[in-house]
Amino acid sequence: MSDTPINNGLNSIEKKAAFSLATVFGLRMLGLFMILPVFAIYGQELVGYSPIWIGLAIGAYGLTQALLQIPMGILSDKFGRKPIILAGLVVFLIGSVVAALSESIYGVVLGRALQGMGAIASAVLALAADLTREEQRPKVMATIGMFIGLSFTAAMVVGPIVAEAFGLSGLFWFTAVLTVLAMLMIQFMVPHSVNKAPKGDNVALPEQLSQLIRHPQLMRLNWGVFILHMALTACFITLPKQFVATGLALQDHWQLYLPTLLGSFFLMVPFMIFAIKKQKEKLMFSSAITLLTIALLLLWYVPDGFWSLVILVTLFFVAFNYLEATMPSILSRIAPAGVKGSVMGIYSSSQFLGAFCGGLIGGAIVSEFGDKVVFLVMALFSLAWLFLSLGMQTLKKSKSYSFATTITSEDDAESAAEQISAMAGVHEATIVHSESVAYLKVDDKIVDLQAIKRLLVN
Repeated sequence: MSDTPINNGLNSIEKKAAFSLATVFGLRMLGLFMILPVFAIYGQELVGYSPIWIGLAIGAYGLTQALLQIPMGILSDKFGRKPIILAGLVVFLIGSVVAALSESIYGVVLGRALQGMGAIASAVLALAADLTREEQRPKVMATIGMFIGLSFTAAMVVGPIVAEAFGLSGLFWFTAVLTVLAMLMIQFMVPHSVNKAPKGDNVALPEQLSQLIRHPQLMRLNWGVFILHMALTACFITLPKQFVATGLALQDHWQLYLPTLLGSFFLMVPFMIFAIKKQKEKLMFSSAITLLTIALLLLWYVPDGFWSLVILVTLFFVAFNYLEATMPSILSRIAPAGVKGSVMGIYSSSQFLGAFCGGLIGGAIVSEFGDKVVFLVMALFSLAWLFLSLGMQTLKKSKSYSFATTITSEDDAESAAEQISAMAGVHEATIVHSESVAYLKVDDKIVDLQAIKRLLVN
């Protein structure tokens, strides 16, 4: 290994980018999630109420978000990251105002669909990639992921408090204020992008999508995140009503969600440590899906009672948080070198489509068969996912890198890729000479990165 040290820490620009972009992402997701714990109750006061429309209002953002995620990423390539992110936040703001001013369920559904049209996720991740060195990129992406998780927990706590104080419209006005804060952060706090990360590292490439959709290992994760978010959205069509029925007033639900979510987080951590240390990731992944399935079955089967609901919801979130936290990491390790953006684009679209279908299917089930049947149907979907997950391959330890290269001809690119692939610790090497970039998947404990860099730069 070369003696040249590799800087393992974030520099000041990367720290600023990580914090500011993670906060922007978190504020937006907080606005999207806050209706989850309250809408099933407050939505009953709206003109045109029915369980199906409640489900659509909760999940509507998912459809527009899924459809526009990749196009917005491509537009950010053409017109710049910040203008597209700001434009997306303006649309999100308009959606929040439309929902706040609506007295009918139909207006809220329209507002939520508009919120989803402000699909900035791919552009934000692309900007994060632009502002970071390839070896530091995973840390920044992990920070953004952590803030999304925190925003969900915060939404479960803040949503009932804001709704109790200011009503449903107040909740959407609060979301509008958060959106303005996010816009100010983008304009004044997020560093300006000087370099562009390679496309494959950030924005999904349309020409590769069909091939990646059919990839058997990636498909398992895409279906998985679809089912996970479908179950989450569907359950929240009925869970708030279940808690109210046990005697817990809606304004006090935050007192339940806070310890439940924090408890599930702390219960999840030992399993994650065990999985990584003992290299039992596949076993723990399947175990988490099993726990999710059991929690859903028991939510359907066990008679309603306050403490039984608390225990089962905690188990649900232990499984949910574990799966939500580990799947992006598994995804990045399975993704072929050089197409991480495309892979993440498909994954995110699957996640948002799951939220939409959860709202639609959950609402239809509640309408036709009653509240409890939702849990049974979602348990059956989770069981199907469990069988699907059994075909997952054992994961190799790897990190993804992208490097600039001076190689300009196809023959030289093939020759260099062969040489690099033969080196110790290299799992995969792809050189895209037209973009002057090389993509690698390596075991960074073994690989000689400096030797690779010397091969790539003549």
